Formats: sequence, C-alpha cells, structure tokens
Amino acid sequence: MDIKVIGIDLAKNVFQVCVCLMDNSVMSNKKVNRNKLLDKIRQFPEGSLIAMEACGTAHYWGRQFQALGYQVQLIPAQHVKPFVANQKNDANDALAICEAVFRPNIHMVPVKTVEQQDIKALRCVRSRLVQNRTAMVNQIRSLASESGVIFSVGRLQLQASLSRILANNEHELSHTLHYLLKFLYEDLCVLNERINQIERDIKALCQIQPRYNALLSIPGFGPLVTASFMSELGSGHQFKNGRQLSAWCGLVPSQSSSGGKVRLGSITKNGSSELRVLLIHGARAVGRFASKRDDRLGRWFNALALRQGRHKAVVALANKIARIGWRILTSNDNFDVNKAFA
Repeated sequence: MDIKVIGIDLAKNVFQVCVCLMDNSVMSNKKVNRNKLLDKIRQFPEGSLIAMEACGTAHYWGRQFQALGYQVQLIPAQHVKPFVANQKNDANDALAICEAVFRPNIHMVPVKTVEQQDIKALRCVRSRLVQNRTAMVNQIRSLASESGVIFSVGRLQLQASLSRILANNEHELSHTLHYLLKFLYEDLCVLNERINQIERDIKALCQIQPRYNALLSIPGFGPLVTASFMSELGSGHQFKNGRQLSAWCGLVPSQSSSGGKVRLGSITKNGSSELRVLLIHGARAVGRFASKRDDRLGRWFNALALRQGRHKAVVALANKIARIGWRILTSNDNFDVNKAFA
C-alpha cells in the first residue's frame, strides 16, 4: 500500500478513518469503534502519516500513535473547515483532514506531553475556581449592600472587613443574613486555599521544565504567565521566529489591504485567548512602573506610550515579551534588557 495520509475524525466512541493514496484516490473511508482503533491503525505501514484535528483527546491519541511508530500531525480546526465539501458528516470531515494537512503555511499543533497536559489541566481548574470566587465575592457584596453594608474595592479588603463584621456583629445584621454571610465567608476561605494549592502544584510542575527559570527572568513573565506559555507552546519549534508566535497569539494588527493600500485595525485575537490575556496582563503590570525604570525597556515603553497612548503601548509590550519568550524558550540565551530593547 502506497499510503499518503490517514485522516482520523475523532469522536467519543465511533471514529472515522479515511485512507488516501499517493495518487490522491481514497482507498477507504470507514467508521471504526474505539476499542478497535489501535488494531486498525496497526494494519498500516509503520511511519505512515496520521492527521487529526487538534481537538479533545487529540493529544492522547497522538501520543498513542507516536508510540506505535507513526508520524502525527494535529491541524487547527479552523483550517480543516474550508475543505469540508457538500454535507457535513464524519466521512467528509475525515476527507477534509486528509486534504488540509498538506496545505502550506499552516502551523501544526505539536502533540503535548503528559507534563504539558497536566499543567494545562491545573490551569483550567484554577480558572474555573477563580471564576467561582469572583461570583461569590459579587454575591457577598450584593447581599450585604441590601442591609447597608458596603465593602471597599478589592477581594482582600472585602475578606478583612467581612471577617471583622462577622466577629463583632456590626451593622446589626439579621440572624439569617449573618448566617448566610458566615457560610459564604467560609466557602470563600476554602476556595482561596484550593486556588493557592493549585498554584503551588503548577509551580512545582513547571520547575522541572528546563527553561522555566530563564522565562521567569523576562519582565511580565510571572509563574502563571510562564506556565501558560510553556504548556501552550511546548518546545516552540513549530514557529520559525517570534513574529509567527505573536501572530498566532493574536497580538498583531488585523489587516484589510487591497490595491496596494494597507489598512491595519485592532489586534486579531487569534490563537489561545487565555495566553494572550495573560501576556497583556503581564505587560500591563510592567507598564505600571515603567515611569520609574531608567533602562532601555522603560525608555522604550514610555516613548511609545507618549506617541500612541498607554493602551496601545501595553499591547505592543505584550507582543514584544511574547517574541522574547519564544527566543528564550527555543535557545540557551538568557534575558538581556539591552539586547531585547536595543
């Protein structure tokens, strides 16, 4: 068999396996049950190319197929959709995957290691817990305000004030409201501990990665930004340079050009939204104290903020530190502010 590519449309229990030959003909396009998928793949020559969408369970199956000696390419889902012909069904989806894998200028998604997925899982759980904590804080504020209790801005200020109010029974709260606020305060303390524990687990997992400490030396790269950066990029070698990374993150202007006229708009917001948000938050934290910096970073940021405004300067700095992070991740270099902001 002269196989060109094996396209697999992933699912929970029933998978669609499409086999294309070198002459671009379809040898087969059939459904396979989950418990028979590996046996089906073993029938093909070792070293064959297997293509899948980068979706749920794709990294697990990618590691399984790589362990069997096959090449694996994970395609971003948005690059597969244009090749779905006629009606959308599993057979057409699998065929579209076979066609999309050979398109030029597509950044394939590297198969994540178990450690990368562990970091990603911890980040996902932490994100949900933080959302729950924010919702709980907002509920405490709204319930207390109905009895004339107004808290200062900030979660820590609220916790300190609420603890004092509950201990001293200030504002003459009703028995029911006092009980509810105490109940919510205890839940808030539990959430804080769980979030802190997950952050410690993330840090422990990241510290065994070889370039973790080097990335931490970049301004704006705290433990959470670095964890997100490493778990999303892996080795980073899927990008040729830092500019490709920043474009993948959506930190470059959108373009609508025609007839030689170049029109640039707001950032594209492609790629990982969580990583982009964290990079912008990291850049914003650096920008807060840029006026006190007398190095090249401070002078670069302050001059840009004066010309373009502070918000655009923050996004530009996020773009800059993303590109610096790619260089640090893919090489043995260490951060040098004089080189980075020459």
